[in-house]
Amino acid sequence: MTEFRSEALIALGGNLPIGEQSVTHTLIAAIQQLSESDICLRAVSRFYQTPCFPVGAGPDYVNAAIRIHTDLSPRSLLDLLHEIEADFARQRAQRWGMRTLDLDLLAYDDLICPDVATFARWKDLPLDQQMKEAPGQLLLPHPRLQDRGFVLVPLRDVAPDWRHPILAKMVQDLCDALPKSDLNEISPL
Repeated sequence: MTEFRSEALIALGGNLPIGEQSVTHTLIAAIQQLSESDICLRAVSRFYQTPCFPVGAGPDYVNAAIRIHTDLSPRSLLDLLHEIEADFARQRAQRWGMRTLDLDLLAYDDLICPDVATFARWKDLPLDQQMKEAPGQLLLPHPRLQDRGFVLVPLRDVAPDWRHPILAKMVQDLCDALPKSDLNEISPL
């Protein structure tokens, strides 16, 4: 039996159906495909309906989170996530555009990649620049997960005690710091 040494947290989302297949079915199929690869699925969150971000950019999203164990390196895991996105017709034509499937590697153990200064630069990037710029390298933990209810609420289902390695706050604390109006817009399906 394979012993998986690392734990990773992954956010899933989408707001465009694939043909007759609903977004919810796409997420289920993507989780199934992940579970057939070099990972051990440990927990799956509920699915949530969340407002499109930025507001007015398309239909509402369905979001979820999973906790896995793996022997894949962070880069290999990210490559696998991108392959699965492509299998589900993901197009990267527009930053924060509508999508059939989005798989984001949120955290990998307590790894900070590449370093705290790079994390801080991306975490503090003004919104107008966030909408235009994408990092050209793997960043861990995800630099804005603490700002996004659509990530934190599902993550709370699968890893409520996960502690951010830079901010030193648990998922529940990060959720509690969000505006109540943001949390009120997120509803379980």
